[in-house]
Amino acid sequence: MTNSKTKDDRNSKSPLCDPGSCKVEALVAMDARGQVVLPKNVREKAGFNGGDKLAVVSWERNGKVCCITLQKADDLETMVKNSLGPILKQILS
Repeated sequence: MTNSKTKDDRNSKSPLCDPGSCKVEALVAMDARGQVVLPKNVREKAGFNGGDKLAVVSWERNGKVCCITLQKADDLETMVKNSLGPILKQILS
């Protein structure tokens, strides 16, 4: 079976980045209350603005969190609707 999607198509819909494009952007410290400040250049590149709601998404391996990502809540809602919408329409019709 041949997959007709290009590598770019797969990566644009994947929650994980292409391993070749992942990099350490900055080192940050967590304060006693668990708060972290995202550096301005990272916020700008991610399109995060003050007041944005962010979803914290984690992946586990062997019972421990191995990766944490941040996603704008609005974008996450759109992704869920795009993924589940067609399935729900099929089930409900």
